[in-house]
Amino acid sequence: MTLLKDINSPSDLRQLTRAQLKPLADELRAFVLNSVSKTGGHLSSNLGTVELTIALHYVFNTPEDRLVWDVGHQTYPHKILTGRRDQMHTLRQLNGISGFPRRAESEFDTFGTAHSSTSISAALGMAVAAKTKGESRHSVAIIGDGSMTAGMAFEALNNAGVMEDVNLLVVLNDNDMSISPPVGALNRYLARLMSGKFYAAAKNVGKSMLPPPMREIAKRFEEHAKGMIMPATLFEEFGFNYIGPIDGHDLDALIPTLQNLKELKGPQFLHVVTKKGQGYKLAEADPVLYHGPGKFNPDEGIQPSPSGKITYTRIFGDWLCDMAAQDPRLIGITPAMREGSGMVDFEQQFPDRYYDVGIAEQHSVTFAAGLAAEGLKPVVAIYSTFLQRAYDQLIHDVALQNLDVTFALDRAGLVGADGATHAGNYDLAYLRCIPNMVIMAASDENECRQMLSTGFHYNGPAAIRYPRGAGIGAEVSRELTTLPLGKGEIVRHGERIAIFAFGTMVKPALDAAEKLNATVANMRFVKPVDTELIRHLADTHDMLVSVEEGAKMGGAGSAVAETLAGLGVAKPLLILGLPDEFIDHGDAGQLLALCGLDSAGILKSIQHHLDQTDLPSGVEPRRMVNKFK
Repeated sequence: MTLLKDINSPSDLRQLTRAQLKPLADELRAFVLNSVSKTGGHLSSNLGTVELTIALHYVFNTPEDRLVWDVGHQTYPHKILTGRRDQMHTLRQLNGISGFPRRAESEFDTFGTAHSSTSISAALGMAVAAKTKGESRHSVAIIGDGSMTAGMAFEALNNAGVMEDVNLLVVLNDNDMSISPPVGALNRYLARLMSGKFYAAAKNVGKSMLPPPMREIAKRFEEHAKGMIMPATLFEEFGFNYIGPIDGHDLDALIPTLQNLKELKGPQFLHVVTKKGQGYKLAEADPVLYHGPGKFNPDEGIQPSPSGKITYTRIFGDWLCDMAAQDPRLIGITPAMREGSGMVDFEQQFPDRYYDVGIAEQHSVTFAAGLAAEGLKPVVAIYSTFLQRAYDQLIHDVALQNLDVTFALDRAGLVGADGATHAGNYDLAYLRCIPNMVIMAASDENECRQMLSTGFHYNGPAAIRYPRGAGIGAEVSRELTTLPLGKGEIVRHGERIAIFAFGTMVKPALDAAEKLNATVANMRFVKPVDTELIRHLADTHDMLVSVEEGAKMGGAGSAVAETLAGLGVAKPLLILGLPDEFIDHGDAGQLLALCGLDSAGILKSIQHHLDQTDLPSGVEPRRMVNKFK
């Protein structure tokens, strides 16, 4: 590095000459590639935003001018240029920097993001705040074409388009690639725009829309070119001044265009075209594979990993194909997560029954409700954290009408390196309060498959939660068997202490129980919870423990407590789960241990609780624990 090593803030960047920016971009791209290959993280998207990031920080007076990055997994160049270059080796690791913008991490991260389509709303709020406070600064939202498929982006455009006195710039980073291939009418519109015969002329307008007296001529030519490409530009109908499309890797186009837009008042819209994986041929050829890789050798590229334990995502994908072959009413739905949710094979085998609705979680749920209302059996494959975005639809459109929709909740519980924004910590709490819902938590791969079949055959809304990554190595039956509704099972018989374990906590609970000679129940169902099993274990044990990989406030442990109260049973109950705080990024195993949800943590919590609890006469807490060590 000859230039990048001296860039510790955007003010340093703005000291460079225009001629130095291209070699800086080359250094920055190489640094991103080298850094991500050592830590893992998002790669394709960040290689594609190098020049755009440089241009934005070069033209705008950041952090006084606000940059709001949509989703945020495209901000590694931004982090490197804003003083975090020397921290990139800690990316997404415990106590390291986040893979997404975080307000607490840097003043240049003006708004925390990680879910899509929030940038325009947030930047508009900042622009209105500046106007209200009498401050002269700009707000810039950088949003990808994938994120533009979500309704929230258009709600913000609709609001902003009538505000002629705010300094708002929306930059559409059009790389023809969300995580999964982009879908829908908007993508088709952008494709037509890009393929128009006047595209080249329109792109060159960005370079020529500069100094007077050429500005007026350029503007007239631009309007003519845009009109030939499309009779009415969608974004201009929303009230924005639309410029583009221009080459997002051409600094000689980007910088003059941004400088010109900076002088304009009112809502502006700049359409830039970039390429995911730009500058790294392997990522350019397969941007999905290189979207979020682990560690790899850049010279060799990502190599196939040795086959090991099967992932829960694969369990779901195989089940979906098997059940679809058996029941022609099954419809598979994903909100733009085909690969992440394991639906590639399903799309290939059942293309007429596969629907990717784009990044539109709300729509995905109500779309499923409409299908169910007509007698079909939709399966919505959605990450736990993304179902939060469709909570109203889940209640109002599905559960209230008791419609037969199955929700496959991937990434439930802690997800590791993606951190708090992607952790599925709240589904048990926010689902179990909804009438008509059935909720299951899988303890291993085979049980996950059985639960999916159980939820599918239940005549109403059902959710099956399972974690990210591989299971425990359980043998998986190819049969599409179901489980008795609302029934758990005792998986270890012991004395005095009974542990109600939910989902992923069954294995560490069993390990802890070996030291305690405790009974362990695999509860399976969070709703309806197995009342008979709870009553039986309460009657035959002196102390009760519940453990779940989810927020303990309102979660599965609360269900146990409510059941005991309803039965009129007064027994010591220790509820273990995730604390009432957001859990940061890091290795998932490390995070579970820090939360006391590994076997050692469960054992320690029970020991401590025994010391603090008045047990029935004749029970000696320390001897009861130590005897079985």
